[in-house]
Formats: sequence, C-alpha cells, structure tokens
Amino acid sequence: MKAYLDNNATTRMAPEVEQAVQPFLSDYFANPSSLYQSGQYVRRCIEDARTSIAQILRVHPRDLIFTSGGTESNNAAIRSALKLFPNKKRIVTTQVEHSSIKNLCEMLEHEGYQVHFVGVSKNGSLNWEEFIHSLNEDVALVSMMWANNETGVLFPIKEISQELKRRGILFHVDAVQAIGKIPIHLNEIQIDYLSFSAHKFHGPKGIGALYVREGTPFHPFIIGGRQERDRRAGTENAAGIIGFETALRTAALTDLNQIADLRNYFENEFTNLVSDSFVNGKSESRIPNTFNISIPGVEAETLLVRLSDLGIEASSGSACLTGALEPSYVLMAMGHSRELASSSLRFSLSRFTTSEEIDYALDVMPKLICELRQLNRAESY
Repeated sequence: MKAYLDNNATTRMAPEVEQAVQPFLSDYFANPSSLYQSGQYVRRCIEDARTSIAQILRVHPRDLIFTSGGTESNNAAIRSALKLFPNKKRIVTTQVEHSSIKNLCEMLEHEGYQVHFVGVSKNGSLNWEEFIHSLNEDVALVSMMWANNETGVLFPIKEISQELKRRGILFHVDAVQAIGKIPIHLNEIQIDYLSFSAHKFHGPKGIGALYVREGTPFHPFIIGGRQERDRRAGTENAAGIIGFETALRTAALTDLNQIADLRNYFENEFTNLVSDSFVNGKSESRIPNTFNISIPGVEAETLLVRLSDLGIEASSGSACLTGALEPSYVLMAMGHSRELASSSLRFSLSRFTTSEEIDYALDVMPKLICELRQLNRAESY
C-alpha cells in the first residue's frame, strides 16, 4: 500500500483540473496576445478565470497578476515594495518564513538593508511584543506568512494588518500554505501584496498569482512584453491559469472539517502509539491538514528513507530544502535543539487522503520507530 502524506510540498492534480487543462494543451494552444480568433478565445478564457479567482477571494480582477508560483510572487512583491521607498532600509519578517523569503532577505542584507527577523514562541506563535518593537519610521515593508509550511501554525494576519495600516507600512503576506485551506476574503482585511500558488491545492505546478491591492504601486519583476497589464512579461500560461481557477473553485467547496478530523485522528493516535513523541504547535491555531511531530531518539532522514521503502511519503520540513542535511530552522526558532529538530517529521493531508492511508501509516510507523530507537541505543554503547 502507498500513503502520500506530503501535501504541503505539492498535491496531486485533481481529475476535474486535468479535464479543464487538457483542451488548452491541445486544441486551444494559440497565443492569447494574438489578434486572430483562436488567440482571442484563449484571452477571454484567461480573463474569465481571473474574474472567477477574484470573486472567490473578493477582490477586483485587475488586482491579480499571474506568475510562475509562490517564489516568484514573493520576490516580485518584496522587490516592488522596496523600490517604492528607496530611502527606507528596514524590512521586518520572521525567523520561520519560507526559504523564498528568508534567503531573499538575507541577500538584501548584503545590499544594504537591515532585516529584523521576529522570533516565535515554543509553540510557533508570533512574538507580538518583539514585532511591535521592530516597527519604526524606517520600515519599508513587513513580510510574513499566513500559515507556516512546516507546522501549519497561523499568524494573526488581521491584527498585524490593522497595526501596519495605522502606521502606514506596506504589508506582504505569503499565503501559499493558506489559500485553499482556510477561508480568505481579502475585502475584509487590508493587505498590500499576497502570494499564492495553484499546486498547493490540487492545481498545476508552474502557476501562481500575486494580489496587489488597488492603489498600491507595483514595479514589474520580469521585464519584456506588455502582458498582465504591463506588470509581468511573458506569454501567459493559459493551461495553468485555467487549471488554477478550477482548483481554487473546487477548494472553496471542500469540507475542511473532514480533513481536520482525519488529521486530528492521525496525530492523536500517533502520540498515543509512539512514546515521548509530541506535536509541534498543537496548542495554536493551525491549517486543518498539517501536523509536525518530534520523535526523540530517531533521525528523521533515516526514518523517511525507511518509510519511503514501505510506501509512506512524508517530509522533515520544507520541500525546497530537500537534500539539505541541516535541521529545520523553523523548529530551532521554536527553541528545539539541533538534535530534536533533526528528529521531527511533517505530515500534511489533502481532500484525497483516505482513512486507509492513515491507518496503514499508524500500523507501520510505531514498529519502525521502535526498531530505529533500539538500533540507535545499541550504536551509542
């Protein structure tokens, strides 16, 4: 049997998405910038998809820019915001951001910017007092994730936005792990830039979007043609955009409580069956599909390889760090030692995850963990 439990890394494309995409890979292949009829038909389909996505998020269609995914959207938002305030050299973010934010901010430090990485509690919640103290008149931008990709912990985005609006500071939100997993209505909260990506909710890879709030200036990140109202050059990924819309529309109808119930069953049974294991961030608000668990006495890398041999696919953190031997910087920011951070796994479910997959994992994993712990104890003598 196989159990795919790494949906925060990517999700399988939903059948209805595959069906919607297929005609745009074959029959409707024309360039949407062309003036002839077949090109204009593709253009209309793209704009209809943009309108539908905008309606789901409750924004205006012109506020959405299609990109290649979350990483491009994050880079485009931050680079654009910094150009608006060339004399402001301070950026505020957190210690637990995705690598597309973390590594960019570290690069910006070499370009003369001062970056304040706000810490988190042992449960993964934002250190609010430190955040407030980090804000001053030199801040050009605050960039924070809505949901952590490793623990699923949610940040108080509405409260953050209210504080920043009062101070007149631009706000970028990485919502890659939040869109499609929690209800988000952007007309109810003032965010200047928001990034998201289709392959996190059963859409195609290689397509994402950046929301830019009406009235917020934007400087193009990719220069070339006049696509996306002069904001993102390059021939549009029509098939990806159609799949993006289909996936988001379907996600908006998904029963999130059912996913949360299965996740809760999984983590509760796991901690009961595996001694000394504990869930990271359990006491905080989380997206419904994710849990991160520490398993003292076991190396995550070894465990993942053995699980893969048995058909169980999970991860030890961000998929963008696959192959890296370093322990999770997210868990270390939460106060874990390097050893404990290297003994933690992330499980992330989707609407396609079955109870049979979970039961299979619960049957296999405790025995395997016991075996690995015994080997580790024997090697330590």
